[in-house]
Amino acid sequence: MENFIINSILWTLALYGLFELIKQILYMCTYTNLKADGIYVIIAVKNQEEKIEGFLRTSLFKIFYGKEEDIKDIIVTDLGSTDKTKEIVEKISLNYEGVKTTDWEECKNIIDNIEAVSDN
Repeated sequence: MENFIINSILWTLALYGLFELIKQILYMCTYTNLKADGIYVIIAVKNQEEKIEGFLRTSLFKIFYGKEEDIKDIIVTDLGSTDKTKEIVEKISLNYEGVKTTDWEECKNIIDNIEAVSDN
């Protein structure tokens, strides 16, 4: 009976490890265009629905239509807004490929992924 319990625990841990590995591979495939060969602008926002659209459109014009070839993407991370900030940024990100919307946890994972790529 003890062998059965130990084997069950080991198989459960192995399946959990396999699940985590698959999850990490899928996550890395989602952000394959994020490489360590450029500059990423990360903007943290919270409850800025009246200002965010103007700020982003001005920034996009200066960055993507100006002379900033090294800037790859703008990552807007929402810090738990209770207004329509996140919806406004998501609407803008549909029109501009270089704008990505995340929450803070996902932004931290993106940064970790970029660091991992630059270490290789």
